[in-house]
Amino acid sequence: MTAGVQKQTAHERRKGESALSEFADYVEKQQAKGRGKSVTPGDSSCSNQSTRYEDHAELDILDSLDLAETSTQVKLKEMLLGGGEDAEVTLSQLGNVLQKRMLEGHGETLFDLGQEDNGESMGFSKEQWDLALDRIRRAASLNQAECRVLMTRNVGGDEEVETPNEKDKSCTGKIMIRQAPEIPDDVIETRIAVVGNVDAGKSTMLGVLVKGGLDDGRGKARVNLFRHKHEVESGRTSSVGMEIMGFDTKGDIVASNVPGRKLSWEEIGKRSAKVISFTDLAGHERYLRTTVFGLLSSSPNYCLLMVAANNGLIGMSKEHLGIALALNVPVMVVITKIDICPPQILQQTITQLSRILKSPGARKIPIFVKNREDTIETATHFVSQRICPVFQVSNVTGESLDLVRTFLNILPHHGNYDAEAPFEFHVNDTFSVPFVGTVVSGVVKSGHKFVGVLHAGNSVRMGPDSVGQFTTTNIRSIERKRIPVPVCTAGQSASFALKRVRRKEVRKGMVVLPKLDHPPKVYREFIAEVLILSHATTIKTKYQAMLHVGPISQTCAIIDIDRAFIRTGDRATVAFRFVQRPEYLSVGDRILFREGRTKGLGIVKEVGYNKDKPLNPDAGKEVTENGGS
Repeated sequence: MTAGVQKQTAHERRKGESALSEFADYVEKQQAKGRGKSVTPGDSSCSNQSTRYEDHAELDILDSLDLAETSTQVKLKEMLLGGGEDAEVTLSQLGNVLQKRMLEGHGETLFDLGQEDNGESMGFSKEQWDLALDRIRRAASLNQAECRVLMTRNVGGDEEVETPNEKDKSCTGKIMIRQAPEIPDDVIETRIAVVGNVDAGKSTMLGVLVKGGLDDGRGKARVNLFRHKHEVESGRTSSVGMEIMGFDTKGDIVASNVPGRKLSWEEIGKRSAKVISFTDLAGHERYLRTTVFGLLSSSPNYCLLMVAANNGLIGMSKEHLGIALALNVPVMVVITKIDICPPQILQQTITQLSRILKSPGARKIPIFVKNREDTIETATHFVSQRICPVFQVSNVTGESLDLVRTFLNILPHHGNYDAEAPFEFHVNDTFSVPFVGTVVSGVVKSGHKFVGVLHAGNSVRMGPDSVGQFTTTNIRSIERKRIPVPVCTAGQSASFALKRVRRKEVRKGMVVLPKLDHPPKVYREFIAEVLILSHATTIKTKYQAMLHVGPISQTCAIIDIDRAFIRTGDRATVAFRFVQRPEYLSVGDRILFREGRTKGLGIVKEVGYNKDKPLNPDAGKEVTENGGS
């Protein structure tokens, strides 16, 4: 290959990478538009303005704050101090404020004690702070919630941190308030996908976080997470593993009181107010298809990228980071093995990581978390997807693991699900359980507990099969984290036991829908807007690649393009055809196609394809001129 061609290829690859973040934002806006949220009108203008207008979710709170000078409401300070005859009235009002905030935060909220809603200091003395904290605890108990002091300034105690302004002597602090779930269905669930290159320490890190105890440096902690004999022998994950970690209302990790005894999923689920579900994915290139399937099918709220300090961001790490960026999932980074890494190599890894995160393709701001204050502030502002917290830990010495646990405890719930749409459940795994029958697990894409909900015993349609047909069956029972529940809602992961269905009749990628009068429509062909991330040559019609849409993984062929050919960095409208069987698709679904490494991503713009309306009307003339080649 000549130097000129190499230079051109490198330029095209950079072009594809720099367009990744912008295109991911565009897809997010299109999906929000489909859910009925406000988006800049017009598809083309939306794509052009995505670089100029950015979504700042952290600013949404301004809409709910009463910043007007003419406010007639009782000030927060009066509620917190509550002196005089109206003490009980203001306590009840404070309880209502907390209830509203917890409702917005899915059952939990971070309260800035000592600050007004608009950020002004209340100027609390130590006595006023103690009184306000007592009233906060009483108001929380009215809502079956508990408080935990995360950090304080000018108060003293174990949670004390430095004050930025030495002249400011007022007492302030952050309080975590979490509601006790009335039923298992109310438990806060956050899904985190764990990715990274092979030997980065993914399974070991999860083993230490979830099971407790430290690693011995030779794989002691990871053995409990492996599902197959060959994984234990090689030390490499080859399947999609699942682990859960529970926090109670006080923010403590749910663990056994007996040393050495490990709690079951049922015990963790029943004793927890918040559950973190980890999806342990494979790092080896050989298992990339499994990793991509795990990332897309589990609909993660966050992505945890593991980087070995002595290796840096190598191999599949960049691939996994690119997929997470394409899915627009907030990313946090953990640098492991710092106990065996020389300081100069660790510095090289940090420099390389910062450069990649700040690149035009990622557009992230790395925040290196070193202490408790950094942890709490970063977790609070993590709703901004531009922030990327970076932890440096050792699973052998336990260094900074407490910061990671604190971060996971405070982590706000993140995810966009359509609670108003009809019920839709995507299958990402199937099982055959003795004395129960066929069980399917997956994620509820849409549906609310009061709108189009499915209960145990309801009739449902499941499919499509190889010819695009749906089978009618009944739900025998529903479980979440191995705990029986009556219903499940949008954004939750669950398992359904099905009646009169054999395991060989179900597969990953199927959907479970309510039984309606008319059968659901499936499509073999669809039109999508795509961005080509990397491809050595040009892509034309008849090009085939493995296509991923949520839990669906199937080979697809390109049957039409809106131009003669596309290459790295191009955005185009493309018509795809599934090679094996039709699938259930919706407009707005994210797609990702690859041939070995990831080649491109996109969004479904239209289901079905009309041959009489080709995307590129001039294509037929070219074929005739070339003699039908």
